[in-house]
Amino acid sequence: MFELTVKNRFAAAHQLKMVSQKCENLHGHNWEVEVCLAGESLDSAGVLMDFGEIKHMVADIMADLDHKFLNELECFPDQNPSSEHIAVYIAERMTGKVKNPGVSVRRVTVWESPGSGAAYIPPE
Repeated sequence: MFELTVKNRFAAAHQLKMVSQKCENLHGHNWEVEVCLAGESLDSAGVLMDFGEIKHMVADIMADLDHKFLNELECFPDQNPSSEHIAVYIAERMTGKVKNPGVSVRRVTVWESPGSGAAYIPPE
């Protein structure tokens, strides 16, 4: 099994309802996102997938989140735009973008601060 990981960042604000008083206030983060793709075999060039292609896909998704108030985005209807939900959103978007046979999204980790992150592992 091979894994490729790409990191990117975005800055955005959110409010988390019914979590804790502090998090219910409007606040922002500089999120760091790790997207991990996996597959069993390499292509004829000896790579699982081109890093540049993956970086472009991740950057497209980050552009939709960057400098936004996440609670107002259609991708988080009636749910808290928590790190967990953000990870699911990014994983689902990446799954729709990856067209290489045998390559799938293995894990998406969203860090809202250097010591606090949430990972989503899509079902196989």
